[in-house]
Amino acid sequence: MSSDALILGNPTDAELSDQLLSPAWTPKHKLWGLAFTITGAGACMLFFFAGWSIVTGIGLWGNNVPVGWAFDIINFVWWIGIGHAGTFISAVLLLLEQKWRTSINRFAEAMTLFAVMQAGLFPLLHMGRPWFGYWIFPYPATMKTWPNFKSALPWDAAAISTYFTVSLLFWYIGLIPDLASLRDRAPKKIQRVIYGIFALGWRGSADHYRHYRLIYGMFAGLATPLVLSVHSIVSCDFATSVVPGWHSTIFPPYFVAGAIFSGFAMVLTLMIPARKIFSMENVITMKHVDNLCKMILVTGLIVTYSYFCDFFVAWYGGEAPELYTMMDALLFRKGPHWEIFYLTVFCNCIVPNMFWFRWFRQNLYVVWGISILVNVGMWGERFSIIVLSLQRDFLPSAWATYNPTYVDWGIFTGTIFFFSFLFILFLRFVPFVPLMEVKELKHEMHHHQESH
Repeated sequence: MSSDALILGNPTDAELSDQLLSPAWTPKHKLWGLAFTITGAGACMLFFFAGWSIVTGIGLWGNNVPVGWAFDIINFVWWIGIGHAGTFISAVLLLLEQKWRTSINRFAEAMTLFAVMQAGLFPLLHMGRPWFGYWIFPYPATMKTWPNFKSALPWDAAAISTYFTVSLLFWYIGLIPDLASLRDRAPKKIQRVIYGIFALGWRGSADHYRHYRLIYGMFAGLATPLVLSVHSIVSCDFATSVVPGWHSTIFPPYFVAGAIFSGFAMVLTLMIPARKIFSMENVITMKHVDNLCKMILVTGLIVTYSYFCDFFVAWYGGEAPELYTMMDALLFRKGPHWEIFYLTVFCNCIVPNMFWFRWFRQNLYVVWGISILVNVGMWGERFSIIVLSLQRDFLPSAWATYNPTYVDWGIFTGTIFFFSFLFILFLRFVPFVPLMEVKELKHEMHHHQESH
């Protein structure tokens, strides 16, 4: 079978079951325990700095006037963007009947959930009084007060809560058949009970399968518009203002393309090591890696085009503050943090073009390195959009330079560790390659070969 196949070899159903369910029964060896300890300690660092910020106040951060939105909103937008690939792979590609999504969709869905969890922390911390976070939701208050819907904060709350809820249900529904397989193969009674509860009585009957397909397709239809709507709402946090560098109608499609761009890069960053460690090369093949690289190339070109549009519109509009922000501060006068802009252009516009060549797409070391650089570049893009625009506003007398503090860096680094911690638990206790869908794909490929 060629390297472009979606499943290598000709494994039996029993062999696939043993292989794909084995991570749930693998003893916690030293490597897993070491990763669990390190990421758990990093997650504790997040909770420490977040708790310190809540008790003391966000004066611990580097935020100032006029840069009131800084690391908290940068990281919020970055994490939300990373979560987009999971919904795209699972829902959009399912509706488009793309079979290559089969082995990687659950991986991407879990990444979405954990990334959205990190993103949701930042608006709460940014409020300064996170225990009043429920005020941004329209609930029946005794005083008959309602959130200010002109504010971007309720938009973000609606987007995050909707996106997380639909993604969680979509991920869980896809898990049900495999949870039943784990229930039936569990060596201990407590495991059988726990997996049995979450399997919801799945027995694989025709009725179960029919209802499963119906609800799975329905949630795919619900999740697909979220790919476009969620990050469009996030982009409108900026585009609806008059701040130079933000007031742009291209932001919604630009942010959506950038979100999918960074999301696919994160899928590769996580998938390549897991594929090697758990010996999943026969079900997560080079065909999957190649397709993900092509998606990064396409969305990277859209992001590059959006950068050119930003500069063109600033020049064509002729507005002095916009021109200063987009041209002088970034390119010629080299204002504060200008190097972040050049790092963004290098990582997002130049590096992904290596994927035009098949050799680079087939070299896992190169692919993994590029995927990391893309996420570095997308973080730099969010930094450029927020900080470089705010620190050079309309009035030169109000200009100020933003510099993050160690608390800013500690919270951001802590979210990366917390994300990794949740992902390690996911790899250990849940089949990260969907067993039932892989078996279906294997039988479809077999019947297709017989018919030819």
